[in-house]
Amino acid sequence: MLNMDQKLLKREEEGKIIRTGIVGAGQMGRGMVTQMAIMKGISPAIVSNIKLENVINAFHYAGITDDQIVVAKTLEEANKYMEMGKYVATENSELISQANLVECAIDVTGVPEVGVKIAIDSMNNGKHVVMMDVETDVVIGPYLKKLGEKNNVIYTGSAGDEPGTVMELYSFAKAMGMQVKVMGKGKNNKLDYACNPDTVLPEATRRKMSPRMLCAFKDGTKTMVEMTAMSNATGLIPDIIGGHGPSASPAERCKELNSIFRLKKDGGILNKHGVVEYVNGIAPGVFVTIATENAEIAYQMQYHSMGPGPLWTLYRPYHLCNLETPLTVAKAVIDREPTIIPIDGPVSECITVAKKDLKAGEYIDGIGGYTTYGSIATAEETRANGYVVYGLINKKSKMKKDVKKGQLLTLSDVELDTSTQLYNVRKEQDDMYRK
Repeated sequence: MLNMDQKLLKREEEGKIIRTGIVGAGQMGRGMVTQMAIMKGISPAIVSNIKLENVINAFHYAGITDDQIVVAKTLEEANKYMEMGKYVATENSELISQANLVECAIDVTGVPEVGVKIAIDSMNNGKHVVMMDVETDVVIGPYLKKLGEKNNVIYTGSAGDEPGTVMELYSFAKAMGMQVKVMGKGKNNKLDYACNPDTVLPEATRRKMSPRMLCAFKDGTKTMVEMTAMSNATGLIPDIIGGHGPSASPAERCKELNSIFRLKKDGGILNKHGVVEYVNGIAPGVFVTIATENAEIAYQMQYHSMGPGPLWTLYRPYHLCNLETPLTVAKAVIDREPTIIPIDGPVSECITVAKKDLKAGEYIDGIGGYTTYGSIATAEETRANGYVVYGLINKKSKMKKDVKKGQLLTLSDVELDTSTQLYNVRKEQDDMYRK
């Protein structure tokens, strides 16, 4: 993001404000609107949410007064008000992909079945798309990337989310000629695979969070989704299904990881290098653990207080989620470059695990719910074993067989809802990459 401040200032001075359309005005969307409103050269021009009051509140948090805010119910109204320079609030998310002046659509919903429609409609209407909804990206990201290329627009994941944040470290290391042995993120919520929205409700209420969101953090699903996005963007894979999840301290720049991430034959935990991983205790940070075969560079790394080698860890101790997303928008619009995208077809998949014993005929649910959680496996393992891609699970998914708690669910175990746009786009993607 070097020099982006100057690029945005230039857009401001030239009157070429980047007008964005944001879908979702919960905690993440609200913060994004507020951040964008104080920046130069970019504007949260139109924001949608199923609860209109959330959009109005988001604008208010940003210091935008009522005389600057209008409510649009139709595309004609949205276009007219945007041309007048007003901030537009709407309950109709379809206006984001259709409004004339929107240059970039941003999905902040975290709901794959919403994200797929927003992304496809927006790109087909010539708008760049920033997908903060990583849950959608890990299901159909390669398809969306190719759709962006077809429409000459940028499809990208977001800076601030762990996958986008750690890509900066990955690209930095690769540009320097270093070998990236491990790439990953910290986790601060203690793993509780059995948790559900009811068991986390008191903590969620205290922290002013959605119980489902907190549940998805605590049962590890969000971590697995994020590791899958990292894998698909780099070609790195999980060492084992679900990863190892060692513990470490952020003290001394995570130097513990230099030993932990050695191969087993050298006293570490890994079967191989070139992997994605998560580490308990170093959240909210992200890291890459690197190596070099050059003796002089190894000496220089030690001289620069990075440790004796042969592994060194680059660690960023923060990621600012939604607050960094506007920088990805600017990078897409001004530089026509993504922050993070899949390299091609899926490298890894987020797969489905039974959170409890499940019975044949029982309906199950997806992220942050009562019956399943996500893990990570290679795409090759997923195809070979018929594991169920987690993002395809919804409340209409039904068990065909009895399974035990902790079992990896397969397509022979689950009857998926095949009526959704997400399912059918995923099927198209599978056909594109089937060998």
